[in-house]
Amino acid sequence: MVITVTLNPAIDKTVKLSNFEIGSLNRIKEVRKDAGGKGINVSKVVAELQGQTKALGFLAGSSGQFIADSLEMIGVKHNFTWLAGETRTNLKMIDLATDEETEINEPGPQVSAEDLAKLTDDLLNTVKTGDFVILTGSLPQGTPEDIYADLITKVKQKGGKVVLDTYGQPFLEGVKAKPSLVKPNIHELEKIVARPLESTSKVIEAAKEIHQSGVEIVVVSLGGEGSIVVSQNGVLKVNAPKVEVESTVGAGDTLVGALSLKLSQGVDLKEAIHFATAASANSVTKAGTQLCKQDEIDQLLDQITIDILE
Repeated sequence: MVITVTLNPAIDKTVKLSNFEIGSLNRIKEVRKDAGGKGINVSKVVAELQGQTKALGFLAGSSGQFIADSLEMIGVKHNFTWLAGETRTNLKMIDLATDEETEINEPGPQVSAEDLAKLTDDLLNTVKTGDFVILTGSLPQGTPEDIYADLITKVKQKGGKVVLDTYGQPFLEGVKAKPSLVKPNIHELEKIVARPLESTSKVIEAAKEIHQSGVEIVVVSLGGEGSIVVSQNGVLKVNAPKVEVESTVGAGDTLVGALSLKLSQGVDLKEAIHFATAASANSVTKAGTQLCKQDEIDQLLDQITIDILE
């Protein structure tokens, strides 16, 4: 099973408008709301791909209820810890004239030590040997920056495999706890190794350092160009297909969800990243955070190439 932990979920509100002007009245042409937060997106992907998933995390207020109801509608099981206040709303503005995408994210409700303890207990009571636990996204107010590192250590003791996909200090602390898989972009990888990575060879060298520190699989996101994957089996360069981009929101979450599901099913890494790349490419053709569709993923598989670099 793929278990997701979303500490700072959100309603993703996507609006489309033309010729956005700062300081002026702008009229919206289209608007949609989706249950969001990176872990929640991962659970949505796993459910679409007919996998087993359970969503954990923090919710609050009517916005939180909207997210819980949305997940139930698509068959995602959940066990959220409820907080006082209101789950945040993240605004994504797409300018139809320029194709520019602007994001404005709220901070989210305050989390207490008691709230964290309850969520941790719920997670550890859910995890079974071989489960994949996805720790992803930003931290809410009141959460220590080493929370992911703490959860990684505890989940590993229960026999679970941990995928870490976050940024900043929580990512740096989390990597020290040796999760099974990390998915940094080049900027995040540069922070870990504390040096610029100006070529593919330097990116590979840095990813190898993370792998050698105890992380089984390092997937370095290259955006629309694909990814570099370092594991005990060597180095892969995955070349993403060219698609018409509608929204890049959730593309990384789609990759994490599809990849984690396939690995949890015993699929080998090369085949799993091949499928996950197709899923991620399909997701960027969708408005808002609708993510991928199983039947459309299959049509992209032949457009992906994988180079074995080492």
